Amino acid sequence: MKAIYKYSLIGLLGATLTTACSDDKLDTTPSTYVGTEMMTGSASSAIAAIDGTYRLFYTTGYTTAWEHEEFGLSAINLTADLMGDDHIQQKSGSGWFYYDYRYQVKSDYTNTAGRPYGVWNFFYKIIANANYVTTAEETMTGDPSDVKYVVGQAYALRAFSYFMLAQWYARTLVGHEQDPCVPIYTEPTTKETQGKPRETNATVYAQIDKDIAKAEELLAATEHARNSKSHISLAVAYAFHARIAQVEEKWDQVLEYATKAIAEAKKEGLDIAELSQFQGLNKVNASNVMWGMKIIADQTTQYASFFTHMDADMGKYGYTARQQIARGIYNKMGANDARRAWWNPADAANGDNGYQQEKFKFVNYATWEGDYVFMRVEEMYLAKAEAECMLGQDAAAQATLKALMKYRDPDYDCTKTGKELGKLTSDKTGSLREEIINQRRIELWGEFGRIYDIRRLHQGFARTEADGHPSAACGTKLNQGTSDPEGYKWVMVIPQSEFDGNVNMDESKDQNPFD
Repeated sequence: MKAIYKYSLIGLLGATLTTACSDDKLDTTPSTYVGTEMMTGSASSAIAAIDGTYRLFYTTGYTTAWEHEEFGLSAINLTADLMGDDHIQQKSGSGWFYYDYRYQVKSDYTNTAGRPYGVWNFFYKIIANANYVTTAEETMTGDPSDVKYVVGQAYALRAFSYFMLAQWYARTLVGHEQDPCVPIYTEPTTKETQGKPRETNATVYAQIDKDIAKAEELLAATEHARNSKSHISLAVAYAFHARIAQVEEKWDQVLEYATKAIAEAKKEGLDIAELSQFQGLNKVNASNVMWGMKIIADQTTQYASFFTHMDADMGKYGYTARQQIARGIYNKMGANDARRAWWNPADAANGDNGYQQEKFKFVNYATWEGDYVFMRVEEMYLAKAEAECMLGQDAAAQATLKALMKYRDPDYDCTKTGKELGKLTSDKTGSLREEIINQRRIELWGEFGRIYDIRRLHQGFARTEADGHPSAACGTKLNQGTSDPEGYKWVMVIPQSEFDGNVNMDESKDQNPFD
């Protein structure tokens, strides 16, 4: 097979991933060190391997080209944000991300670069690395607490990766349980491994549920302190569980695990923070950051980085292709909402479009430094509030929402009730759930991935020039596709190389619709 998984697990050790491949076999052969040490070695070597896996989350090179828009998880989530209704890329600039924003990347499926290949390859790399660690659980030597620490993270990484793949390559779970999703691999793979067929959404989510439960079991039993915020702690695993349960629409579980995530985060000294405490969203040591990557000067990817695309003051991509918030969601903030400082309506460069973002800034322009933040505790308060609303606990949901909003707007109050949402995101119902979702849209703009919420909420959307979108990004054809919440507009196509290398996948039957 000429497979999509064409890499060596030497990357587990933090080295550059190799790309040697076979024409007829999956090539997931680990380096000698990883192959032997991971199966029979120590917990300390496994922790080193996990550290290498985490490097994938903020480095380039997981496809053969286009690294300027492929710099780890932040690039994928930025893409997911641009695919929605609240995030505007004013101009094409050098072209990076502009074709994602305009839904013009599916034709890249024949390339070993670009979005169809890049997202698939990124998460399957992480899965393959995790599989070597999970398989070694019974043979790994060392302190039992250290073993639980590293293996628990591997299970969490695998759960997270399949969860993300499901959100990219299949329609949302509820209502589409028997739709085809992605292949499942839970054992170490080598170049002799035969590719597997697509499993159903229901089967993939069952694996995700199993993996995240195992991660929680192991991480709850370890006495190993988290090495850094790049590692997945018990609090982060609970937060993953809450995210997963939101998509599964298991609201009792959302409430349970968002509450647990908040409680565990508080044990680490983490909670909601005032904006002044995390300006620029560029430091993982901020008191509200649950998970993120510390990036030091000699590990920056310079032009190929999140902040290069977001921060206009750098004078690079973020200057020539400005990232803006849509006017409608900006105007939902109260006059004294501190988050208004995250955007600049008075910037002369706004033109007729949205409002320039000031939320994400480099720490140091000279050294290109800025940490990548993947999860903040505020998200869990919003998840908890939504779950309470969906369970008919409106008073509790109002209280949870107010607990967050007292840090954002001193004038904020909410007495809304109910859970009705409009067919389109622009159709207003005035419900409590709509209010919670609006606060998610503001609070998590640019960092979570708006399209993930739109999918699970079964809403469509239509962009308009009046809201600030350029005409090239809101034409009739695009809006016809995005207005159907059960359609395939935002379901990514599978890369051609997977069909070329996997005898158990047939392009004529297994490819996702192109429009």
